[in-house]
Amino acid sequence: MNIRKRLKEQGRRSLKKHYAIFVAACLIAAFLGSEFTSSLDFSSAQKREESIQQFENNLQGDFSSDIKTEVSGVSWEDVLRTIAENGTETGREMTRQIEEDEIRDAADGNPMFGRTRGVLSGVVNQLSSGSIIVTMVAAIASITGSENLGVLILILLGALGAFAFWFLITNVFPVVIRRVFLEGMIYDRVTPQRFAFLLRIKKWLKASWIMFVKYVFYSLWSLTVIGIAVKRYSYYLVPYIAAENPDMTARQAITLSRKMMDGHKWECFVFELTFIGWQILGILTLGLFNIFYTNPYKIASFTGYYAQLRAEAQKNHIPGAELLHDTFLYEKADAALIASKYQDVIQVMESPAEKQTKLTGWRGFLADNFGLLLLRRQQERLYERRQAEYMRIHDMIDDVQRTAYPVRLYPIPETERRKLVQSLNYMRHYSVWSLITIFLSMSLFGWLWEVGMHLVTNGEFVNRGALHGPWLPIYGTGAVLILTVLNRFRKNPALLFGMTVILCGFLEYMTSLVMELTTGGTKWWDYSGYYLNLNGRICAEGLLVFGIGGLAITYILAPIIDNLLEKVNERRIIAVCSVLMIVFAADAIYSHFHPNSGKGVTDIAQDACLPDADNTNSIKLSRQA
Repeated sequence: MNIRKRLKEQGRRSLKKHYAIFVAACLIAAFLGSEFTSSLDFSSAQKREESIQQFENNLQGDFSSDIKTEVSGVSWEDVLRTIAENGTETGREMTRQIEEDEIRDAADGNPMFGRTRGVLSGVVNQLSSGSIIVTMVAAIASITGSENLGVLILILLGALGAFAFWFLITNVFPVVIRRVFLEGMIYDRVTPQRFAFLLRIKKWLKASWIMFVKYVFYSLWSLTVIGIAVKRYSYYLVPYIAAENPDMTARQAITLSRKMMDGHKWECFVFELTFIGWQILGILTLGLFNIFYTNPYKIASFTGYYAQLRAEAQKNHIPGAELLHDTFLYEKADAALIASKYQDVIQVMESPAEKQTKLTGWRGFLADNFGLLLLRRQQERLYERRQAEYMRIHDMIDDVQRTAYPVRLYPIPETERRKLVQSLNYMRHYSVWSLITIFLSMSLFGWLWEVGMHLVTNGEFVNRGALHGPWLPIYGTGAVLILTVLNRFRKNPALLFGMTVILCGFLEYMTSLVMELTTGGTKWWDYSGYYLNLNGRICAEGLLVFGIGGLAITYILAPIIDNLLEKVNERRIIAVCSVLMIVFAADAIYSHFHPNSGKGVTDIAQDACLPDADNTNSIKLSRQA
């Protein structure tokens, strides 16, 4: 009893330290179908309520909603069955009718859910109507000469794809989250990067195989009455064992789990029963309480239980226990060992150059908050070199401080993290002249991109944009804002992606609004008909492009441009940028009174009628990237 209380107390402490990442790990497992799937009962409950409502409508004679649901809710199995029974043409006609009905419903409903233009609309239409299945069957049939064989091949490919996803993702994810929980036992910091642990040591496939063999063995034992319960607890520790040492064979991991659980199956069963009250509370809340507390709490407690059984197995010299050699999951390395493995990191951390090169005052404020250096004097150059060194070892500072798992002490060496990205020093600071060069470069790139794409899709040269010169300033403005306003988000690519979407979405919306107001109502782009658009000024497709473009600019393009500028005499850079900015300013002033307009620029209605209207308009959305 006291042991269970101690393990639960340890689990609560671990959960308190790492609440966000532990909850996220269990929630992802539930969505993937690896574990805790019953925790998502609240979504199925909503579906049950909708089904009940639909049934009640039918009883009252309102069958129109039922018919609409049947048509719009067509499954890919229905499409395949129709093709197999009546042929490809019948299937194509069926999906075409469904697509037309859905587009009509979208047009009659909220304009933001338009389905008539854009790449995303096409993808949504094909997936929801099932027309993509017809296309795939037709393509296979054209090769094999048989529609039925095409259907069979597609079914087999679908089954193979489903198995591949299960084997590579669903099947192995329990090992991934056990690793996260194991590192969280004694360390104060566990980052989302630890989800890629198996990839970094190149053992993802091996861990997948271990869990697959365990699944096969348990499935066979489940054919017997006793095997269902007994083997569940015999194999209980396999995910933990694979998380500690995925380099074992499947038989070694399964055998070791059986030996470690020998004499502990009933104990483990009783330990699980102590969580029954939490599980009931989860049921009463439709799984929500399980998601936000019970699931991570239980795994954290059983992680401590595994650590206890592991120590017992090594003490009793159980065969195979010597393979559990990841010592630093359970005790922190001493300072001397850390120092021997992290000499380069410690040297940078303890370098006295920090006090000499750290910028202070208003220059420090601009550098720290906006990544901006007004000039590149000697002090600024030293500061840049110092920052580059710091970023190289940034991810390992927690290892040295013993607040995170020391990856260099793991028996299987991990690959270097983001080697290419770090070599470009994406956390660098940009001088004013570097930002001007990036602004002009991205503005020119935007112009070339839109002019080139319009030439390819429509066969005619059109000077895109409101200005008369070869630049689209909103491309350059977006790039500079991403590098300065979002400077503090560079350390987290996922967060930077989201903030870039918000920033550039706001920029595009306001630019569209201001240009329309200042030019007497002229529209320079219109995303009406695109899926998920807002007043025709921004759309989901564009936002996705913004996010991807922001990552490319921050981590690749801007550092490369800045590196090239360092090789050029600064006076020449200043002279060239000054001349170009004067020309640009003159063009902006002239275009304010005489904006570039006409076919292919502001003639939205005419563009929409072109045969390649979808392609033409999809190009426009990238103007703000």
